[in-house]
Amino acid sequence: MALFKRPNQSAKSASSAVIKHDRFSSDSRSTQNAPNIQAMNSMIRGFAFALLIALPGGLHAAEYPAPTEGDYVIHDFKFTSGETLPELKIHYRTIGKAVKDEKGTVRNAVLITHGTTGSGAQFIRPEFAGELFGAGQPLDAAKFFIVLPDGIGHGKSSKPSDGMHAKFPRYGYVDMVEAQFRLLTDGLGVNHARLVMGTSMGGMHTWLWGEAHPDFMDALMPLASLPTQISGRNRAWRRMVTDAIRNDPEWRGGDYSAQPQSLRTAAQMLWFMSSNPVLRQKESPTLAKTDEALDKFVADYFKTGDANDMLYAVEASHDYDPGPGLEKIRAPLVAVNSADDLINPPELGILEREIKRVAKGRAVVIPLSDKTRGHGSHTIAALWKGELEALLKQSGK
Repeated sequence: MALFKRPNQSAKSASSAVIKHDRFSSDSRSTQNAPNIQAMNSMIRGFAFALLIALPGGLHAAEYPAPTEGDYVIHDFKFTSGETLPELKIHYRTIGKAVKDEKGTVRNAVLITHGTTGSGAQFIRPEFAGELFGAGQPLDAAKFFIVLPDGIGHGKSSKPSDGMHAKFPRYGYVDMVEAQFRLLTDGLGVNHARLVMGTSMGGMHTWLWGEAHPDFMDALMPLASLPTQISGRNRAWRRMVTDAIRNDPEWRGGDYSAQPQSLRTAAQMLWFMSSNPVLRQKESPTLAKTDEALDKFVADYFKTGDANDMLYAVEASHDYDPGPGLEKIRAPLVAVNSADDLINPPELGILEREIKRVAKGRAVVIPLSDKTRGHGSHTIAALWKGELEALLKQSGK
C-alpha cells in the first residue's frame, strides 16, 4: 500500500569496455573546505539551484574517505535515437568497497545520480557527503560501496563540448540509465544495489531504474522529482532555454568559436528557477542587489558553461515518462520533494496521486522553512536523512 506523508516542521547492447582508475583526494578535500559561496555556485550549475546560499543551522560535516575517480569506456554504445558512439566514456567516483555474500551477490552498493548540468562531484561536500558518508551515518562509507557517476553529457563523461559539438548523439534519460547500468554491472562488477537514489534529474532516473530493473535494488529514493512526463511549467522553462540557444545566430548550428549570448539566457533561467522566493527576497531585497546577484551568477557560469552541453542536457528529458510503468516498481520507494520547489510544486498533486500506484511507495513533502532551499533542498541531507534511515531499515534483509 502506498502512503503519502507531509512531515511536521521539526523534522542494451553488450560490448567490450575499458576501465581506468585514479585517486581523487585533493579535489574532494578542497571542495569540502571551500567557502559556502563557492559551493553555491557549483550546485546551481548542477541544477541544485542556489541551495547552498546558507547551510542549515547546526550542520557539522563528518569525515569520510576520499573518493576514487575513474573512467569506464563503453564501445559502440547504441542510443535510443539509433545513433552509435564508438567510445562512450562514463566518469565516476566511488567511496568504500563492494562486499559480496556467499552467493557472490553485492549487498552494499549505493548508486547516487545527479541533476541536470551537474556531476557526481556535487555530492562531495559537507551538506551531503558530510551528513551521509561518515562513521555511523546512514551511508557510512566503511559499510557501503558508494558510486557517483557523471551522466552522459555531464561532468567528465563524454559530452558535446569534447569536440563533436552538435554532432554528438541525441541522448535521453533512458540512455543515461542504461549507461549507469552498464557502469555498475560491466564496469564495477556490481550485480545488485542496496539503494538507488538521485536528485532532480537523478531523481527522475531513479524512477526509471525501478521500472527497468525492478529486481536489481533493495530500495529506491528519488528526490526533487515527479513520476510523470515533463509538462506544464517544467516543460516551458526547458523549451525557453533550448529555443533561446537554437534560434541564436551566434550558436551557428552548434559550431561556434565563442559561447553564444543565448547561454546567458539559459543561465538566467537556471537562476530564476532556483531557490525559493522567500530566500531570494532575503538575499536580494533591492533592485540593485538582485541585478548584482544575477549578473554574478551569469558571469561565473560563462567561465565554464557550454551552450551545446546545456542544450543537450535540457533536451535529454524528452523521453522521460515513467507514468505508464509505475506498477512495475517492486522495491520499497520513498520519494522526497519540498513544498517550496518551483520545478515540482506540491500544488499539482501529481506525486500524491501517482505514489498510490507504487506497491511499496511512500511520498514525503518537506514543508517550507528557513532551512529549505527550494528545488535544491534535495542536496541538504539534514532535511531528509531521517527518511533515508527509515527506508534502509524497512528494506533491510
